[in-house]
Formats: sequence, structure tokens, C-alpha cells
Amino acid sequence: MKLGWALIFSVILLSTEALAALQTKEISYKIDGNAYTGYLAFDDAVSGKRPGVLVVHEWWGHNDYARKRADMLAKLGYTAFALDMYGTGKLAKHPEDAQKMMQSAVGEIPEAEKRFQAAYAILSKQPTVEQTKIAAIGYCMGGGIVMHMARMGVTDLRGVVSYHGSFAFATQVPSVPGRAKAKVLAFTGGADPFVPTKSVQAFIQTMNEAGAEYELKSYPGAKHGFTVPEADEKGKKFGLPLAYDAAADSDSWQRTQSFLNNIFK
Repeated sequence: MKLGWALIFSVILLSTEALAALQTKEISYKIDGNAYTGYLAFDDAVSGKRPGVLVVHEWWGHNDYARKRADMLAKLGYTAFALDMYGTGKLAKHPEDAQKMMQSAVGEIPEAEKRFQAAYAILSKQPTVEQTKIAAIGYCMGGGIVMHMARMGVTDLRGVVSYHGSFAFATQVPSVPGRAKAKVLAFTGGADPFVPTKSVQAFIQTMNEAGAEYELKSYPGAKHGFTVPEADEKGKKFGLPLAYDAAADSDSWQRTQSFLNNIFK
């Protein structure tokens, strides 16, 4: 009889584990009458509310890579929302298109802030999210966006992480001392011509002026897009200095996990 109950308990346990899985869904929303589509991911094996993390895409648009990162965050126990800065279905296939879309989205700082704030509101209202514990990560254009939001205190973020982010965008607006509340972790490539030494120095200066708590990690020899496996292909196709760096990708992700653990304590 004891063996029978043990068998039944094992079956119930296995069934429960089978039902627990990564939950994902698209969320459509509007800003000034225009349609946007984000991607939400969380693991229902985690009970109750947990921290939320926004994912801001590269200049190519809201693509599968942004969603993959959202899935990775969900598997770590967070609720992740890959937001949309361009609008539903707007994806760039060529750098010239990406440049135009990026300019439309972030050319005007108030517009960029509005789109970020809309996504922040959506994530914070999710039933699986603890509203006082929200962070953001961003890639390329998205990295510049999250650094700007942190430095200017646009939303109540605990922290942000930027990967090969645009320091030029992140430092456009003069710092206002006292506004920066979120901690900043920025990863950049030592061989990234899109983020020259001058931009790095401007980043350090503006962060210091803002009184922000930040950490900057540079990977020697790493080029732009070092966390993106498809970077090599796009670099060759369009003649751009893009390249994936597996070591930098792995190290930055490990550091990100430690960073998130610390800010959400």
C-alpha cells in the first residue's frame, strides 16, 4: 500500500511539472492611435508575483532576437516584456530602413520616452509582476534608450543593462542631478566603431553629472552586436563592422544575472 501511494504521488508530481511551462503571448496596444505589438513571457512554475524586465530591441525592430531574450529572462524567473518601438509589423531588412525607423522612433526624445513609458505601464500591470521591482535591458538602439531612461529617471526602474548600446543617444540630453535612481550596467565592445572612445567618455561624464550609480564593462576586440549570433551574417551582407563574440555574450549574460539578483534583493 505504501508503494502504491508513493507511485500515485510521483505521478501527480510529474503531471504538475508537465503543466508548468513557459507562457508567452503577444500584447497589442496603441499610442496616439498607432498600433504596437509587444511580447510577454513568464514561467508559470514560479508562483506569485516576481520582478519584471523590459527588453528593448535593436534598430532592426521588434524581432525574434528580442523575443528570445525575453524567453531567457522568463526562464530565470522574471516576467519579461519585449516592447515595440516602431509599430506593429515594422521590421527593417536593410540598414537604410533601420536608420529611418530609428530616427522616427528616437529622433525626438519625448516620443521615445512616450513609447517606453507605455510599455512600462503594460508590464507593471501584469498579474505576475511586482510593480516596485522593474528593470530594463536593451541592445544597440535599445541600449541607448534604457540608459537614457535610467539617467533621466523617466520611469521607476530599479536598474538597466545596455549591450553594445548607443552612448550617443544616451547622452543627448544634459543630465539633471538627482534624477537618476536606477543602477546602470553597460557592456561595450573595445573594437566597436559605432561606440568610439569619445562616446564612452561622454557617457562617463554625463553619468557622473547625473550622480548615477553605474558600471561600464568593455570587451577588448569585440565589435558591434557582439551578443547577437546573426551579427556575422549581417555584417558580411551589408559591409558593416558587426560580429558575434561568444565569450563576450556569455560573460555579459552572467554579469546581467548577478546584476538583476542584486537590484531585486
